[in-house]
Amino acid sequence: MTRHLLAVWNPSYEADALQLHLEVLLRAMRECSAGKRDPEDVFVWWGKVRSSNRQGPLPHLDDVLALDAAANPVLGGPEVNLYLTDYRSLYVAHLAEVTSDDVRSEPDEVDSVPSYYTERGLNCDCWFRIFDIRRLVLDDTTSVVRELGKLRNTRYEDRPVSLYGGMVDLPLIVTRADETRWFDEETRQRLTGGRFWAEYDAERAGAGAMQRELRENRFGNAAWEQLDPAARGFIASAEEVFRRHRDDPTFNLHAVVIDLANAVEVQTNSVLQRAMSGAPDAVRFANVDGTTLDLARQGPITLGQLARCIGEDYERNAYLKKRLDAGEWFTSSLPPILKELTELRNPAAHGGTLSRDDAIKLRNRMIGVGSLGQLVQLAQVRSR
Repeated sequence: MTRHLLAVWNPSYEADALQLHLEVLLRAMRECSAGKRDPEDVFVWWGKVRSSNRQGPLPHLDDVLALDAAANPVLGGPEVNLYLTDYRSLYVAHLAEVTSDDVRSEPDEVDSVPSYYTERGLNCDCWFRIFDIRRLVLDDTTSVVRELGKLRNTRYEDRPVSLYGGMVDLPLIVTRADETRWFDEETRQRLTGGRFWAEYDAERAGAGAMQRELRENRFGNAAWEQLDPAARGFIASAEEVFRRHRDDPTFNLHAVVIDLANAVEVQTNSVLQRAMSGAPDAVRFANVDGTTLDLARQGPITLGQLARCIGEDYERNAYLKKRLDAGEWFTSSLPPILKELTELRNPAAHGGTLSRDDAIKLRNRMIGVGSLGQLVQLAQVRSR
């Protein structure tokens, strides 16, 4: 099982730490987009600040440094992540390198290290080279607690990570059972149009409060927790745009449709991949548009392809009904929804005609205005 790291930035003296790192990373990304920097040179260094209360070395430093080989992208191994939290928010970073060398002494690395480490006289036990940073939870401690519970602390008897116990000897070395790939290239190309996740999230800074509002007042904790973090982000972005512009008849609601469709696509792919894990080859492999896909490992499948994979194969349909809670809804009711979303999203994404009334009706059905929301129903589908 792939090992990852979990670090905490301390709001008492590192309140602006994340933003300062993002500024360095986003600058590199802009230079890459302008052709002034190669993609492999887009990164930022994050230092594990040494506590002034600790005189000795980090007790498990050797174990932390051992993840350097696993994180090396040249070796082509599994994705290794660095989870970052201040207890209110949670981010995941694509880890590329771990070193105990002070990277500030390397002339070629200086521009990729936030200046505040030197300005504040901070000493670091080690440094993490990060390719990209993706937001999972913004300003919602309850959701942070639930997300961290999906990680297991290897130095604490593999117990779920908790903010209220076991948060010692940071960074924690953790695992997660589902082996989620947060920075899969194909997924990023499809969901962000090829932009880095840090860039994409920066454009949606106002969606954090909306996520909390939707969890508390629309979906409830249980359903919201079952949604993939990317799906939650798309839903919150769609709802934030809708509420801000619903009274403006001249505003184009295409972005609302696209984000809702992306949320359904992400969540359906997630459910299907988990359900197909360990399935017989006859149902696990599907011929889609002349290509054989492994539904347990395949990258993101489009809405139209998902509709066919789920709804048109009798043997797979029967297997999913047995494998999933709410499997009947997933195999019978969801495919028509996927087809409708395909028909609505394609014009919205490619400059076609989509009426404002259609967009509003879709939002109401998805979120659950006057009825049980289709997204809530999708969130209730899970593997047994």
